[in-house]
Amino acid sequence: MKVTQLDCLCVILLHLLHTAGSEKFEVLGPTDSIVAVAGDDIVLPCYLKPNISVEDMTVDWLNLDIIDGRVFRYQNSEIIRDDQIPSYRGRTSLFEEELWRGNTSLKLTRVQGTDEGHYKCLIQSKSWYDDFTVQVLVKAVGSKPVVSIVGHREGGMGLLCESEGWHPEPELVWLNSKGVHLSAGPPEIHRSFKGFYRVKRHVIVQETDTNRFTCRVQQRQINEKMETEIHLPSELFYTTPWRMAFIVLCCLGAITVIGLALAIYCICYKKDDLKKESDELWEQNHNNKERFCK
Repeated sequence: MKVTQLDCLCVILLHLLHTAGSEKFEVLGPTDSIVAVAGDDIVLPCYLKPNISVEDMTVDWLNLDIIDGRVFRYQNSEIIRDDQIPSYRGRTSLFEEELWRGNTSLKLTRVQGTDEGHYKCLIQSKSWYDDFTVQVLVKAVGSKPVVSIVGHREGGMGLLCESEGWHPEPELVWLNSKGVHLSAGPPEIHRSFKGFYRVKRHVIVQETDTNRFTCRVQQRQINEKMETEIHLPSELFYTTPWRMAFIVLCCLGAITVIGLALAIYCICYKKDDLKKESDELWEQNHNNKERFCK
């Protein structure tokens, strides 16, 4: 039987189609967002269908919210760290013992605020590729608010409230004893290099029947809040003119007493010096007189 070139070409094409078809796969993962608590370890699920080995493939995990955001790469049976985002170093890994059955899930340890974003799991073979994207949300409840007294401000009492370690960005409000929002200064928001938020806010309060005020820090997206109440003694609000005058007079009196004491000391010291000089002159004259008489 004579084999033509056309027959050879058909055989090659069938072989290529068979090979390509055998490597075709889907990349699958969760449909819901993953909510991570800051400081915990999480797993971003990703796997192949059918469950074929990825040991000879390239597995990339990318953070789509960061330019050149490579979180992890597995290629040629090795972990490639050269172009990994620095903040992920030492915190990412695959389940290498399960690569043979298509499990390419990523383990991310010690979650921090900057880890929030959309992650793509991209798997490539020599003739096929597919990917899947999952969203990660980071939840962090910050510290109990710390309230401090700043001092008298504009006829009232100035208070400052601070709290840190939140994610997402929180809201800080001041309340009176009835739960009514107080008019306060603008909030000051700062974000750490790990992505956690610190917030502080000033308020000036007037004397009330209870003198109780509350600082509340809340994050509605994660339904969390922390609050601290402070009670101010009525005496702190006493800033009448006679009281201020009394304080000023006390200060002036103290300065006067110190000044008089210094003046008396200087006069006494100078008097002693004059007496000493007088005695020395008398003794010198007496000695000169004795010499002259001799």
